[in-house]
Amino acid sequence: MKVLGEVFERAGVPAILGEILSGVALGILFLDVDLEVISFFAELGAIFLLFTAGYKEVHLKDLKSASKTALVPTLTQIVLAFAFGFGIGRLFSFGLLESLFMAVAFSPTSIGVVVRTLIDFDYLSSRPGMVMLSSAILDDIIGIFLLSIVVTFARLNHIPPAAQILLLAGKILAFLVIMYLLGHYLLPRLFKRVQQMHAKEAIFAFVVMVALFSAYLAELFELHAVIGAFVGGIMISEIPLAKLEDVQSKVSGLAHGILIPLFFAFIGYSIDLSALEGNGLFTLLVTLAALSGKLIGGFLGSKAVGFDFYDSLIFGIGVMPRAGVELVVLSIGRELGIISHEVFSAIVIMVAASIIVSPVCLKWAILKKKNTYGD
Repeated sequence: MKVLGEVFERAGVPAILGEILSGVALGILFLDVDLEVISFFAELGAIFLLFTAGYKEVHLKDLKSASKTALVPTLTQIVLAFAFGFGIGRLFSFGLLESLFMAVAFSPTSIGVVVRTLIDFDYLSSRPGMVMLSSAILDDIIGIFLLSIVVTFARLNHIPPAAQILLLAGKILAFLVIMYLLGHYLLPRLFKRVQQMHAKEAIFAFVVMVALFSAYLAELFELHAVIGAFVGGIMISEIPLAKLEDVQSKVSGLAHGILIPLFFAFIGYSIDLSALEGNGLFTLLVTLAALSGKLIGGFLGSKAVGFDFYDSLIFGIGVMPRAGVELVVLSIGRELGIISHEVFSAIVIMVAASIIVSPVCLKWAILKKKNTYGD
């Protein structure tokens, strides 16, 4: 996994693509692998993928100031991508829940895929770059909220009546209130106590415990473990002792060095290549709809907040790529038996296409703007 990821990284392509392909190769070469242990570690990988996203990437103070400008383009690109995903599902006569899962899988953005391109062209600190970063964070938060709702619908196996929807909203709110109280009052005190312990790596171990406890607590509230992990990461992102550089490095090593690559490889292993045979049109439409929904929605939203044509185009392209959260959504949909092998495989192909296409298009748009305005 890591070897193939490194090969792709050196070729200028995100390592996630190599890790997914390593799983595809594993599926072709070893069809009779016992999946019980691998799926356990893959589930841990999904939990730590979302936990580290909240822990390392979401800064609530920065988000408050930047979200005002980012809110409109974020909503337009999410709404359009969601509508395109749902529309594709209904076009192919999928059930309501499967169409909703497709819509949610279309919604998030992985800004990390295009960050290197933005840095190379000195565009990360520009207004579109900063709004793009804020939008990606808001995107994930909204995507996790949508996921929590759809997962609950899936577990009930139907769209519940109004009373049950209110009960669901109450559970989500209760979970968030408990996590806020823990993060604001209890955890800072516990981290101070842990710091005074003589045991080695006590703070690192406690951060890992917070990740697992948050995931467990979410399950108790009939949400999904990954939702709890994401919220838990956000809650401790504001605690200085939890964000010591040495601790962050160890958490990142555990997550990105072992567990998350296993999750991506498991996604690749789960692709049913035979399911894609005869479904080329469906896979093509899924890819075009997912990318164009983000592009058009991002373009229109950024124009609405005052961007010029090229900056709006750059923003729209920048929010096209998908990666982590979308694959977590897919794995949950497959785990619950809601989405078929055809849908799962087609959306993984879409994710891979977005990883390849987005940086290339972004380079073209930035160069086009610089050539036009002579910057």
